[in-house]
Order: sequence, then structure tokens, then C-alpha cells
Amino acid sequence: MTPTRPDTKVADVDPHGQSDLDRVSEPEYAETEQPPAARARMTPKSPDTNTGAHTGLSVRLEQLRAFYGAAEQVKGIDLDFHANEVTAIIGPSGCGKSTMIRCINRMHEEIPGARAEGRVLLDDADLYGSSVDVVAVRRAIGMVFQKPNPFPTMSIFDNVAAGLRLSGRRGGDLHAKVETALRGASLWDEVSDRLDEPGAGLSGGQQQRLCIARSLAVEPEVILMDEPCSALDPVATLKIEELIAELKSTVTIVIVTHNMQQAARVADRTAFMLDGKLVEVGPTQEIFTKPDDPRTEEYVTGKFG
Repeated sequence: MTPTRPDTKVADVDPHGQSDLDRVSEPEYAETEQPPAARARMTPKSPDTNTGAHTGLSVRLEQLRAFYGAAEQVKGIDLDFHANEVTAIIGPSGCGKSTMIRCINRMHEEIPGARAEGRVLLDDADLYGSSVDVVAVRRAIGMVFQKPNPFPTMSIFDNVAAGLRLSGRRGGDLHAKVETALRGASLWDEVSDRLDEPGAGLSGGQQQRLCIARSLAVEPEVILMDEPCSALDPVATLKIEELIAELKSTVTIVIVTHNMQQAARVADRTAFMLDGKLVEVGPTQEIFTKPDDPRTEEYVTGKFG
């Protein structure tokens, strides 16, 4: 299906998610004018009454298929991502991992000739429903790419504030939200005295945490990470992995990775994909020690091929 959606003005768009620029979308209507169904379904959860912490939402894929023209890249996947857990997606290059997660926040459809079929549910909300605003979807489901991609002409502060400004945040509230996001990304102590400096001037690991802060600023329910550490050194990778462990208390995280050790360290559950299909999914320890499918065992032990 090709869902209907309101027209948007899109700047700095990379449909493949691999450029130095991230996506900024601005709806033609003001946020308060979103369709009622979109407003209701994309409203963040209230904090947990027992802990005071914001909690993420679950995601369910039902017979998800994704196409590039006539070529089918994702082939009928049913998969649940549990709330406030980290799910790692593993599999050989070209198996459809990145395409699948881009379908979750509807980035796949931005590629000319690309389309998705099936259903993607954020709790009980169908993200491909005709009344759902795609901009609201991308606020609820943030994404961090393989290569750190701060807006090159923006300061550290403005990088984090970009999404907030689109939703009308100004003044002291804006500054407080930026600080909260930078603290959430474990970056505040490193940049608090130079917020007006270019975000592109940070180290690679700091840039990736800046991109995570940019996602956190709009209070997402889910964060998708497409090989977020592949371009980073071991020290920066460790900081990102520590951050992932902290963030899952407030958001649901899906991470695509080729690093089996990383999946074992950070993921509660792991899903193995092959040729566009889901082979199996389960608790990470079981996938790495007692998988049901011999192909999974061959892949995680390096014997695949």
C-alpha cells in the first residue's frame, strides 16, 4: 500500500539515510492542526506513576514487505519489538535489515519507487493509517544513522533544538529541553561551555551522541539505530553502548549491527535475518548459544557463507 499523508516541506533529505545531513520535516499545518487521530495516537505516554520515568512503546511488524520498484527486499516479516528493551538485528549485508527498520518510521517510502506493504503498529496505532501524520511518526520514532550526521552549518545547541523549534518550543523551555537531551545523551558535561560552536567540530563519537541528543529532544517512544558504532573507535563505541543501556529505561531501542560482540553486550533480544526474511528471534543469550536454526549458529560463529 502507499499510504496517504499530508504534504510536507522537506529540507536536507537523504532518502537512503547515509549522507552528512539528517532529515528535517515541517508540516504545512501547525502542530495544533494535526488530524485528531494523529494527535491522539502520537501523544507520548505519561510517565510511569511508580517511577516517574517516561516509558517507550512496543512496535509490531505484521507481514511487512518492502520493495524497491519490483524488487522485494523485505519478505513478509512478523516481528515484535518489546517496550523498553534493546533488540539487535543481525544478518549478512543486503539481507534487508536497514530497509526493515526504515519502514518502521516511514523513511523507506521517501526513496523514489520504494513502497511498503503490511502493518507497522506503535502499540495499537497503525503507523501507515490514512489519518496518521508522517511527521508525527518520525517524532515518535527517531533514527540514528551509521555515520554521525550533525547539521554542518548549525551550532551544537541548534542541532539539538532543530526539532523542538519545529514544534514551537522557544525561550527558556527550549534551553531546558536542549540541556535535558544533552544530559540524556551523556554529552552535556563535555559541551556545556561551547554550545555555540559548530556541531560538526566535535569528535566522531561526540557527533554520534549529539545525533542521539537531537532524537531525544523531541521525546521519542522508539529510537532506531542503523550500525551507530561502525564508524567509531573502540572508546567512542563503548560510550555509545553504555548510553544504549541507560536509554532503554525510557525508550525502546532497535539496533542494526554486524558486530556480534556488540549485539551480545547491548541487546535483550536478537533477530537474525537472511535474504529478506526473519530466520529466528529470541533472547540474545539463547540466539548466541542455543539457536533453533543451524543457519543462525553458522552466522553467529562466523562459519556462514
